[in-house]
Amino acid sequence: MPSVRTGSRRAPGRAVTGSADAGAAPTLAEIEAICAIADPIVRNLRITQAYAEMSTALANRAAPGANWCTFATWASKQAGQTIRVEDLARSVEDHLGRSGALTLVIERLTTLLRTIDRAADRHLVSGVIHDAASPVAALARASAAVARGNLKVFEEIGREFARFLALLESDGAGPEDAIERFCAALRPGDPPDGQDHLRAAFRAYHRALTRTDPKARAECLLLANLRIGLHEQTRLQPEILEALNAPVVDHRALRERLRERLVPDLRLARARIALGPLDEASRWLADALRAAVRAAVTEKLTTLALPEETLQLGQDLRGPTPERLRTLADGDLIALLATVDPSPDNTAGSGATDWASLPQRMHFIADLFRTRQEAASLLGPPFTPEQTLAIKANRRPGGRL
Repeated sequence: MPSVRTGSRRAPGRAVTGSADAGAAPTLAEIEAICAIADPIVRNLRITQAYAEMSTALANRAAPGANWCTFATWASKQAGQTIRVEDLARSVEDHLGRSGALTLVIERLTTLLRTIDRAADRHLVSGVIHDAASPVAALARASAAVARGNLKVFEEIGREFARFLALLESDGAGPEDAIERFCAALRPGDPPDGQDHLRAAFRAYHRALTRTDPKARAECLLLANLRIGLHEQTRLQPEILEALNAPVVDHRALRERLRERLVPDLRLARARIALGPLDEASRWLADALRAAVRAAVTEKLTTLALPEETLQLGQDLRGPTPERLRTLADGDLIALLATVDPSPDNTAGSGATDWASLPQRMHFIADLFRTRQEAASLLGPPFTPEQTLAIKANRRPGGRL
């Protein structure tokens, strides 16, 4: 397995060699090539792999601890499931079935067909409803929103990590003016347009590389991760809202699809008799379908599969905080936590019950970054060696992703 290229100088700490299973971290040219991939599924796989490679490269310098790219690897891999619409249609059906709406609509439409002397086979009516109420369009909108967000973050932050790693490759962690030259290229101001959080983050990563005290290094790393997390989540707010609001279902269009399939030759006079009950049934079905799609998409967006655990983002995090991060000394870190974590000394209330809420997301992320910063398993590869080879060749690999 090729080792990660890290230059001649390295900060003290345990090296993480080759965990991304792909060699050197991507260059700026490779980042741009990945962003230009038209297929959102292949692009997401390349983004996930690139994050893993950058995570390894920085961990080899600033170890111990997970950096922002480490967490981004698994978040991007999770986003891939929504982009690929994996299991979403089945999940929608499950939510719809539990709502009881399908049974109600089947009964209503079966009664309506009998009223106008038409065949009223329940299995036929059920099949028509499933066909007419297909969630494919709504799921495609959610998939597109997540894919745009995945690209948006990588295009900006992935590019800056590639620049930062190139800087370390050429200058190491030595010259202070090197990091200032790097930061000068970032836009001043707050997100979404400004990049002040990114400036502060990369300065903190640079400090972590020069610290010899493990606790000071760990606090610098957490500060940098949180700065980028806040920038990222602020920038992602429109795409998150769009994905959650994707299930727009027009009951009138649904009514027309049902009418065309059940009574395509119905005369106008008799159509007036049927229109009221059909309209009512369509409204019930549209409401239930909207709720089912939103529940399925939210479920996917608020699940994070990590190597050794699967987190439900709406539930409070469990697990101890690493010893180095239990009590904090870095004033900048303490000040930042005070703005994003209402309970900075424990994980109470960390569950984000409304993923559309930026403050709730940041509360969860703050506790996630702090409690899992020293989880060694996060630095492992997101794909098998065979999958990685296919992904690097811009192909969709086989096997479970």
